[in-house]
Amino acid sequence: MNILETTSSRLDSSAHDQHVAVYPARDKRTFLYAFSLLLDILSMFGGYAFALLVRDPQWLESGNQALIVVALPIFIMFEIARGAQSVETLENRLLGIQRSLGALIASVLVVIGLTFLFGAGEVSRLGFVVTFAATAVLVVISKFIVDWIFKKTMNGIAIATILLIDGLEAAPEIGIDVFDAGEAGLWPDLDHPEMIDALSRVIATYDRVIIACRFEHRAAWSTFLKGHDIGGEILLDRDLLHGAVGIGEYADHDTIIISHGPLNLFNRLQKRALDLVVALFALIVLSPLLVIVAFAIKMDSPGPILFRQMRVGQGNRQFRIFKFRSMRIENSDAKGNRSTGREDDRVTRVGRLIRRTSIDELPQLFNVLRGEMSMVGPRPHALGSLAGDALFWRVSNHYWLRHALKPGITGLAQIRGFRGSTDQKEDLEKRLRCDLEYLSNWSIGLDTMILIKTLPVVIHKNAF
Repeated sequence: MNILETTSSRLDSSAHDQHVAVYPARDKRTFLYAFSLLLDILSMFGGYAFALLVRDPQWLESGNQALIVVALPIFIMFEIARGAQSVETLENRLLGIQRSLGALIASVLVVIGLTFLFGAGEVSRLGFVVTFAATAVLVVISKFIVDWIFKKTMNGIAIATILLIDGLEAAPEIGIDVFDAGEAGLWPDLDHPEMIDALSRVIATYDRVIIACRFEHRAAWSTFLKGHDIGGEILLDRDLLHGAVGIGEYADHDTIIISHGPLNLFNRLQKRALDLVVALFALIVLSPLLVIVAFAIKMDSPGPILFRQMRVGQGNRQFRIFKFRSMRIENSDAKGNRSTGREDDRVTRVGRLIRRTSIDELPQLFNVLRGEMSMVGPRPHALGSLAGDALFWRVSNHYWLRHALKPGITGLAQIRGFRGSTDQKEDLEKRLRCDLEYLSNWSIGLDTMILIKTLPVVIHKNAF
């Protein structure tokens, strides 16, 4: 049994025995935030419906607009501004009620001010009071509903935390999942991507990871955590920092905070929305081209239309990338040990054309839709990729940090011309510097700029 199979079996049994979480806490929180906001919106509709029972609609208008039409956008704005849907309000029902009622009161004052300022007609005082009083009651009820669902789905804990033990004793607190990595024979050995992949899958569903590790493994754990999109901390028992970004605490221990994750929830939503819009638009527009290329590949040489290969993705978790097959099937390089050369005899006639024009990358749009890739990000590499005679991850330990975000179809390195084979270590180091720069400076504007600048470099002298 090879190391990957051994690691997988240990991981499966350990995860089962120690009840590692299955569904990402961030997804549950996003649902609860949206559900809470929806209930608050429905509460205002309910309040308006109650008012209609005591007053006709014409007495519930402000400036020829129904009172609900004027008040609802203002209420939503104040809800968002006051953070009525947040980790704090999930964990503290009273705080959630206070913030939502505060947003409602602010909305009432603004509506009164607008009605007075613009002389927007006479609104029934009884209908006005009933609308907002009933809304307030329904908002309070909705918070009890959200709180009940929160306790059922997340056990009353908004931030999912896992304690990974690697040779250092640490007592778990209530509500904290524990995974004994040392007992499972796992640690982030940077020379074994399968180890990195297995550990990444253990922590993928959590928001916060605390490592209780032996001293000699601390540097490796530090590098491992920095390459992930979640908060990572190492228990302190000596005065040793590995690029820590802050100090935290766990039980009666101090911790050094190694990473917070590069993007917050709002930024992740922005990036994902951009990915979906661009990928769907591209697939619709390019669908005739995709069909023609698929037919040409099938006619040119025997074998499948698509080439699938394992690549290193976000959080150093491996995934299977899609590309149009550009090589003869008998010469395909599943592990990516050999970079494609300018006159590579493995490349077919059609393959040479689609590689030259980057058309072979288009099936990765499906990886974007599946959530494995982004339109913009560090390019995903095969496990066997070489820079000169060295595997990529052995060129620099910083290589693992580039995977804190999803890999992209294009990226900062690509628009700067760093493409093609990596014949020397310097070829990889240039790309790595671009990737780390992208991680440090991400914005939705930067993604848009990179997408625009990608178009002129689709056909590139180093694309072969």
